[in-house]
Amino acid sequence: MTKAENSTRAGGRPLRVVHCPVNTAGVPWQNVQALRRRGVDARLVVFERYALHPEADWSLDRHGGFARRQLTQWRALLRLLPHTDVFHFYFGLTLVPQSLQFPILRATRKKSVFHYLGSDIRGKTPEQLAFGKKAAAEVVGSYDAVRWVPEADVIPPGIDLSRYEPGSPENPRPVILHAPSSRRRKGTEHVLAACEGLDAELELVEGLHHEEARERYRRADVVVDQLNAGWYGLLAIEAMALGKPVLTFLHDEAVRRTEEAFGTRVPVVNASKETLRDRLAELVADPERRRRIGAESRAYVEQVHDVEQVADRLLTLYARL
Repeated sequence: MTKAENSTRAGGRPLRVVHCPVNTAGVPWQNVQALRRRGVDARLVVFERYALHPEADWSLDRHGGFARRQLTQWRALLRLLPHTDVFHFYFGLTLVPQSLQFPILRATRKKSVFHYLGSDIRGKTPEQLAFGKKAAAEVVGSYDAVRWVPEADVIPPGIDLSRYEPGSPENPRPVILHAPSSRRRKGTEHVLAACEGLDAELELVEGLHHEEARERYRRADVVVDQLNAGWYGLLAIEAMALGKPVLTFLHDEAVRRTEEAFGTRVPVVNASKETLRDRLAELVADPERRRRIGAESRAYVEQVHDVEQVADRLLTLYARL
């Protein structure tokens, strides 16, 4: 089936997909925008707009207590149900309670996807994640995350590469950037310790709107993502798209499976809290190596994380449903 056929239903009308009910890290909005460019009738519906990623087609703006919020959510479902073919849920959340959400979708012959984004599944037991089997398909963003959901399709998060122009900064001293969404989860204390005494500047980016944060990433020479999780996140993807060398802690098996699946080498510099200082010192002292890894990183993102390719992977999944 061609990509064009994937985006249409019988009778020639566009496939209708609702992504909901959150815009975590901006991933759902990127997916919706790319699907629209493929001719899909896609929209993002959220409970509330996030401060750092407020993008959405419709925000329910729930108010009041539990009963009033539920009423708002039920009204939204009833409005969306007749005009939707696939409900694409994120972060283990549904529009209405799962005990009712999925019987309703089955009764109305609607398809559904659970799309996990990392912290919603990391460290949880199979019993805690059993709810995901209620959907017709499950999606994770990396071959590291399949540890928790082995049956899931792996579709890496995508970004709009046209908004990321790689370039070399002109800093008198190399700038090491770290942007923790959670200092504890990202291992920030070890990043601070590793940077002490290096001939470099350390910049911490926290609580900024995405557009402003991205400008900070652009001016950095080296980016440190995280030291605990075992894979890289959106910060690393954006930094690589800007041609920056990225350091993060990676599980070897996830690297191997990723390289096999996408036919390319993962250029991220693998570092633990014990080795981070040495890896940083090497990059700080070698601008040519920074440029080489940065170029490899941009090429890798073009192959693995281009949102246009992500849209194609989503369309293939929807067609299978």
